[in-house]
Amino acid sequence: MTIRIGIMGYGNLGRGIENAIHDNPDMQLQAVFTRRNPDNVKIRTAGVPVVEAKDIEKWTDKIDVLVLAGGSATDLPKQTPRYAEMFNVIDTFDTHANIPQHFAEVDEAARANGKAAMISVGWDPGLFSLARLFGNCILPNGSDYTFWGKGVSQGHSDAIRRINGVKNAKQYTCPVESAITAVRNGENPVLTTRQKHTRECYVVLEEGADAAYVENQIKTMPNYFDEYDTTVHFISEEEFNRNHQGLAHGGFVFRSGTTGVNGEHNHVMEFNLKLDSNPEFTAHVVLAYARAVARLAAEKSFGCKTVFDIAPAYLSPLSGEELRKKML
Repeated sequence: MTIRIGIMGYGNLGRGIENAIHDNPDMQLQAVFTRRNPDNVKIRTAGVPVVEAKDIEKWTDKIDVLVLAGGSATDLPKQTPRYAEMFNVIDTFDTHANIPQHFAEVDEAARANGKAAMISVGWDPGLFSLARLFGNCILPNGSDYTFWGKGVSQGHSDAIRRINGVKNAKQYTCPVESAITAVRNGENPVLTTRQKHTRECYVVLEEGADAAYVENQIKTMPNYFDEYDTTVHFISEEEFNRNHQGLAHGGFVFRSGTTGVNGEHNHVMEFNLKLDSNPEFTAHVVLAYARAVARLAAEKSFGCKTVFDIAPAYLSPLSGEELRKKML
């Protein structure tokens, strides 16, 4: 079965999704949808149309899974419930504090319209979420630790760019090395949010913008920066283009715990990622789960799901027999 993919939005993630489709022979790109003028959006895949977002309803019978490649700050909270009324959908919503509300809204829309949906798919939330779940199940007596970076956070960068007066911005999440060392050594430190990470922001202002206003908006932004030591650097557009074009990222998930009658044996579980391209890696995670969404839809398993609900075999193009033979 060939899975027909549509992409809503053609930024870094949208382009990553398009490229990743070429690595998945059981998928094909049907259309890219954009709020921009389609004539100004040039995609890699020959023969695939770029369509105005307002015309998406004409494609309901031509797409098996719609990938929503917008930002979590303002795009996905509106787009995912809306498009879950028309399509099987998947998104990368990553505002952790708002996931329960987002899930409820998408679940209601999908169930009411006989559609399958997934939210918060990527590496965190996503693969890191699974690492945390496995750690808690396997070592119930223990502590969780998650570190991100050093790398570019697309969601945080997008949130900065939406501040009035910001022309462009990149945000780097930086783990505190001494904290990682203590966790890896099994010291089980008690760490505040501020003790685990710092945030570095590089911002190009619009002409005449108020730097003090922008800096305050960044540092006090709930769910993004208010709980971190955040440094804001205002730089020229030339410096930004010269030094801040990469999209590397990564991070670590640890579960440190004990076993034995008196907790005499210590264990540390670690899952880590080092990514040259955050959007390209995220896109590959999304498409693996898009395969699962297509299968759920075929089984009429409607409503919203997260990575916790998906059996690993649903991610693979291989049959159960092939998986048992090659990977078990």
